[in-house]
Amino acid sequence: MADGFHEEDPEDARASTTADVEMAEGAGNDETPTAANGAEQSFADATEVVTEPRVGFLQYLASPIVTLLVGSGDNEHILTAHQGLLTQSTFFADQCAEFTDDGSPRQIELPGEDLGAVGCFLEFLYTGDYFPKKVPGQRTLEKDPSIPEVDASGDQLLKHAKVYTLAEKFGLLHLKNLASSKIHCVNSTAKGEIAYARYVYEFTSKDDTSIRAPVANFWATRSHTLRAEAEDEFRAICLEFPQFGYDVLTRVLDEKLKRERNEKMHPASSSVRKRPRHSSTAAAA
Repeated sequence: MADGFHEEDPEDARASTTADVEMAEGAGNDETPTAANGAEQSFADATEVVTEPRVGFLQYLASPIVTLLVGSGDNEHILTAHQGLLTQSTFFADQCAEFTDDGSPRQIELPGEDLGAVGCFLEFLYTGDYFPKKVPGQRTLEKDPSIPEVDASGDQLLKHAKVYTLAEKFGLLHLKNLASSKIHCVNSTAKGEIAYARYVYEFTSKDDTSIRAPVANFWATRSHTLRAEAEDEFRAICLEFPQFGYDVLTRVLDEKLKRERNEKMHPASSSVRKRPRHSSTAAAA
């Protein structure tokens, strides 16, 4: 998964180092005056890439505490976090830039955010992940005895979808990609998938194909069976979000056109596929 950090390629680093050495050696072998050599060396030093010092975890913990007010009214919850960690998010960096050192409270209101998603966001800031974690080398998540293995309601899918949209708002690409990858590890039913699809089409932009496209593809390839399991819900979401119905239909028609083209290019294999299949009972008769 891509993240928000960029590491310098080792080959580029070695090439840069070699170039600096050759420049220094060239300056030393030149017969120009000593003062000129010193000026050239100073220029070479000035053009060197400055590496930012690593920020230790203790430095994050030594930063000021920020109070987060999540929700509103009777559902308002108070959370706290270190400013040094919060400012990894572009959203919070802008918010914290407004604080002053005059002793006034460092407080940020998040009235419309989901408490569980904010909790996962904070867990990610402090640990680099959030529960449940992905099992290494497998397309599954850690077991949670408190939830069913099959997501019949869509709650498990919605948990990661809410983290995804929150990461989008807060400007944390790595968390956004992480949440998206966990969505594909959830085993769900048709009704659970409908609940998830409704959330995606309500709270993500039309241009966000990274999460919308898999939803439409999922329903296009499995609609013949999933619709039978949740036909009323399927009809409701198509009426509520016409874009969902259009996206699914487009993929169904594209797949149909692809099969027709394949049959024209390979007529022999096409005729074999169209041959009626006989059941074992008919053969016995």
